[in-house]
Amino acid sequence: MGETELARMHAVVEGTVQGVGFRYFVHDMAVTLGLTGWVRNLWDGTVEVMAEGERQGLEKLYQALQRGPRGAEVMGVQHTWEKYRGEGQGFHIRQTSI
Repeated sequence: MGETELARMHAVVEGTVQGVGFRYFVHDMAVTLGLTGWVRNLWDGTVEVMAEGERQGLEKLYQALQRGPRGAEVMGVQHTWEKYRGEGQGFHIRQTSI
């Protein structure tokens, strides 16, 4: 009982993370891990991620965010853990937030 803990993670990735396929990298990783949520570029050059699912999968996604795809240079990942809300289906790449 209680082996599958559901959670929500909000993260902002800093560094050279736009124009290097970072959002597609996050999308593919999240889909592989069975997570739901979204990823988008922010106006300040960072990438924002909101993901929900099993805590173990979210932790793997967090580790992936710290390294990014080839060509990215991650300087830091600020993240918070939140209560699972069960919002949305699938994992999506959103338009840049202005």
